Amino acid sequence: MSKADRASLEKPPSDDIKENDVQYHENLKVTTPEERQAALTAALAVDPGVSPRSWRAFQLYLIVLCVCCCSGDSGFDGTVMGGVNSMAQYQHFFGLSSAGAKTGIVFGIYTIGSLVGAIPSSIIPDKLGRRAAMFFGNAILIIGACVTGTAKTQSVFIGGRFLTGVGSGTAGACAKSYLAEITPPQTRGLFLGLLNSFYYVGQMTATGMMVSTGKYNNNWSWRLPLFVQLIPAAFNVIFIFFCPESPRWLYTVGKEEKARLILAKLHSSTGDPTSPLIELEVNEIKEKIVLGGSDKRWWDFRPLFRTKADRYRAWMVVLIGSFGQLSGNGLITYFLPVLLKNAGITSQNKQLTLNFVNSVTSFLGALTGSASVDHMGRRKLLLWSTGLCAATLAIVTGLLSDNGKGNQTRANAGISFIYLFMVIFSFGWTPMQALYGAEVLSYEARAKGLAFLNIVAQASSCINTFGLPVALEKIGWKVYLIFFIWDIFEFIVIYFTVVETKGLTLEEIDEVFKQPNPRKYSTENRFKFRPDARSSTQV
Repeated sequence: MSKADRASLEKPPSDDIKENDVQYHENLKVTTPEERQAALTAALAVDPGVSPRSWRAFQLYLIVLCVCCCSGDSGFDGTVMGGVNSMAQYQHFFGLSSAGAKTGIVFGIYTIGSLVGAIPSSIIPDKLGRRAAMFFGNAILIIGACVTGTAKTQSVFIGGRFLTGVGSGTAGACAKSYLAEITPPQTRGLFLGLLNSFYYVGQMTATGMMVSTGKYNNNWSWRLPLFVQLIPAAFNVIFIFFCPESPRWLYTVGKEEKARLILAKLHSSTGDPTSPLIELEVNEIKEKIVLGGSDKRWWDFRPLFRTKADRYRAWMVVLIGSFGQLSGNGLITYFLPVLLKNAGITSQNKQLTLNFVNSVTSFLGALTGSASVDHMGRRKLLLWSTGLCAATLAIVTGLLSDNGKGNQTRANAGISFIYLFMVIFSFGWTPMQALYGAEVLSYEARAKGLAFLNIVAQASSCINTFGLPVALEKIGWKVYLIFFIWDIFEFIVIYFTVVETKGLTLEEIDEVFKQPNPRKYSTENRFKFRPDARSSTQV
């Protein structure tokens, strides 16, 4: 390719390019999801993808690690506040208790900040790119962590938590878009699962540190863990611009050749930008991405609701965002020390130690789920996890009810099943919270759709952060019963509505949602999904 041709591809999309793009769509031969899957399988037979032990694969791993920091800082906040909230030093400094309305405000303001973060996370990714959005979000989070860690008054502390919420919400939504668009389709589930699994890396860091700092007899016992929250955010801020931009975003700004080269580097076994696999991916991008689409208009949210297929996708986003927060996990993430106290474990040091153990076991569950999602499929993972969560909560309700009050054996058994609940939840829901919304949304709606997902998730989380402190104070163990009934409802809804997307490219998933009944179509056809056969040679 000549320098003139190369330079022309680097220019922003002109009217001529937009006209050609529209003409391409008009002349395009429509193919079925089965035909698209067959084409992908044929392309992978010729070009099986990057060897997992190659230098280019290692570069992809580093990219994923950098992006995963956006999830680690979110996990850090939820758990560090759960632990800090149980510290007598913190309660004495601000005059708070471990439960009640005032504590709900301290927890809930982070959720409000995350809701506000939906505004920049719906604008910046499409305007300036996915990397710039992650940089902006984590920079705000760093400022918030510094404000919180140095707060002398409760109002300043709340202000700092608001900023960390804005930053975390912005960076987390953009990280999902970025990984979904840059990773190979056959391992997209693994890498996006790892993104959300890093939530527990933040948890382990926070809870592990507080086992030690909780013994301090001064305010550094709770201030130091709050400062450490900025470390994963700083890592992302420093290194994110060393990572390549999303090839799909590059295509929308007229940089097709650069997008093709990035896809070849990260997806092709030979690194050849003209290989059958790269040609197929680029052609699908050309087909599905309109250069003058609504992603160029920050105010245009119509792609989320324009057609029946768009509305079905939006419903999947609502389902993942709400169910992922209301399955009982928020109760344990934020208030495990309170639950331990209610079960008869009153030692602050023991509460913090058990909080750390919960982070480790939950992380192991999340890693197992991330490694399984590309093999089991999305529906099966959610169904098994939600069903077992309901069964576990039924057991916890029986063990920790008033009938067993004062019985230490029953209390210990109840705590064990709480831990088991979080392992099961992490196995199914932690990978899917990052993966599914990013998968089902079309490119045009992805940034805004993930911002919408964040709104739904954080609005649902408000029930946890504002309602649960009061509920724990007023009705105690009956909170478990409420979540048990809700999880049964979740299982039924998932069974009848969730669409299987395993093994398809992002553009092929679009075709599935255009069917009259996407859920039925996906479960009956299955498109001969065979990620297992390819995974041995894939990143």
